[in-house]
Amino acid sequence: MSAPKPPSRPDKVSLLHYLRLFRADILSAQPARLYRAWMAEFRTPFFRSYMCNDPALVNRVLVERPDDFPKSNRIGEGLSPLLGNSVFVTNGEVWKRQRRIIDPAFEGGRLRDTFPAMWAAGQAAVARMPLGVVEVEEQMSHAAADVIFRTLFSIPIEHAVARQVFDEFRSYQRTQPLLNLAAFLPLPAWVPRFHRRKTKASAAVIRDLITGLTQERAAQIAAGDAPDDLASKIMTTPDPVSGERFETSEMVDQVAIFFLAGHETSASALAWALLMLALYPEVQDRVAAEAADLGDAPDFGAVAKLRYTRDVFREVLRLYPPVPMMVRENRCPEDMRGRSVAKGAQIVLSPWHLHRHERIWDRPDDFDPSRWQTEENRACAREAYVPFSAGPRVCTGAGFAMVEGVLLLALLVRHFRFERIAGEHPVPVAYLTVRARDGIRLGVRRRAPSA
Repeated sequence: MSAPKPPSRPDKVSLLHYLRLFRADILSAQPARLYRAWMAEFRTPFFRSYMCNDPALVNRVLVERPDDFPKSNRIGEGLSPLLGNSVFVTNGEVWKRQRRIIDPAFEGGRLRDTFPAMWAAGQAAVARMPLGVVEVEEQMSHAAADVIFRTLFSIPIEHAVARQVFDEFRSYQRTQPLLNLAAFLPLPAWVPRFHRRKTKASAAVIRDLITGLTQERAAQIAAGDAPDDLASKIMTTPDPVSGERFETSEMVDQVAIFFLAGHETSASALAWALLMLALYPEVQDRVAAEAADLGDAPDFGAVAKLRYTRDVFREVLRLYPPVPMMVRENRCPEDMRGRSVAKGAQIVLSPWHLHRHERIWDRPDDFDPSRWQTEENRACAREAYVPFSAGPRVCTGAGFAMVEGVLLLALLVRHFRFERIAGEHPVPVAYLTVRARDGIRLGVRRRAPSA
């Protein structure tokens, strides 16, 4: 059985129709030929864009010469109301300074320290899960947000401010397309960016709430009674080069991207994972059997034993990478597969296409966790698997996300059986992340202890 795909589109569409589709949903706008092309060119009156599916080009941009391909400001145009000047949108020395401060919080030893909070969030997700017909995207958003608040600020989602941020973000996410109109037009800084009114209002509320949490934590740090969590670690870590720490306003920017990247992306992946397990009961039963050995109070090392569950989660990230596209801009003229690419072009790297590429993967649209145990597919993964990006700009929370996703999936399937609802076929579309157009509804019932 193949995984659900977006509606097919003709190979050629007019520019106006493409822009309309692009604004509504970036996945539906993509023609079928891009799933077999190594490179494609897209022209607008103002700039040229090149999608690169050739693994050698992807490696050049992300790994070999990342400084020559900074993040495109056109992406930042759409996300700036919420993210400000966060590590997700910055480049150059500003970005390097931010990563020097942030990265130590996500090193291996610190990840081990966050495990009890993840476990508590997973137990809470099990306790909250209703029975019957359930919209699981909503449930997974709740669970992923709980993980972020417990690990970042040592507060559960039930905390008043945490709940307000979560509720407001649910309003924000479906009003914010991945790219807004400013991404297509060469606008000077003083021209309004055409953000939707609801988008700007929600972003302002979220940032105000995060500012309050950050100021409260700064006061706790000053008084010497702050919890030893990710926020404290980041706020007290000096840049090893300059000795400077994040100011409150800078920390607000970073917390905003932690919440966006750590909550929205994990929720997306977990919801699609539950759908895949509902479509493949035999896979779900293997995950449940593996999860049965977790025990009631496992330590961090227990996650390493969830090998099959990890392969399931990897396969979900292949088919439904939460961030479907990344955009870079070349600083100098380039030769790409014999094409002359002028300075300032937009270089589009698409995990969505790369992970489903017909000339790279065997049965690219099939859900098959066992592929991760073959050398052939592991070789494909080394060349064409970038759910967390790659190179210096690889997501700093990639290890965090893999532990969280595998653990929550195991806990949920240990306690519940998830079943498809006849006649419902969730269609993937891209909002801030890859979501289902009308949500993902599944039947949920308690798993028998002996199952």
